[in-house]
Amino acid sequence: MFSLESEDDTPPAATAEPRNSYLEEKAFKSRTLLIFGSITDSVAADVTRRLIALDADSGDKPIDILVSSPGGHLESGDAIHDVVRFISAPVHMIGTGWVGSAATHLFLAAPRERRVCLPNTRFLIHQPSGGAGGQATDIAIQAQEIIKARQRIAHEIARETGKPIDVVLADIERDRWLSATEAVEYGLVSRIIQRKTELRPE
Repeated sequence: MFSLESEDDTPPAATAEPRNSYLEEKAFKSRTLLIFGSITDSVAADVTRRLIALDADSGDKPIDILVSSPGGHLESGDAIHDVVRFISAPVHMIGTGWVGSAATHLFLAAPRERRVCLPNTRFLIHQPSGGAGGQATDIAIQAQEIIKARQRIAHEIARETGKPIDVVLADIERDRWLSATEAVEYGLVSRIIQRKTELRPE
């Protein structure tokens, strides 16, 4: 990564806030959100707040979400997934870098025709995992919940890709990596784009 150093003597803290405000304003006006890094409760809260604000600003204009994430907390991904479907504004999911695990789940919130990716994107689907601990009864409960989550995720992938549920269950038994081209063939993505002008061709 490149680092830009200020040439004046102004302390960084004094210049960071105006720049952040400027970038926030530009992102809001362009109706673009970024989901980068691990998906946590705080990320979900921030993304859903912005989605609701953009929807209130205009329920007709599309919102673009760039996703590059290894995944994270399943329920945090669920929150973003459900709010994308809850709002009125159409949402375009744009994969870049890699889209894995819970990130793939929220990526599937948009209809297939509005799911695209950049050429070098990789996708990862697999079953949920968790670290069970505590008493034997609690461990058994947690194991059952993981099985339920696995079925739910598999049904979501099957519905959004058109793949038979038994095929999806077999595919997510272990890590399944897909290139951009393979993701299109699988049904996770509708098409690969290289430029923004291709996102909404006239």
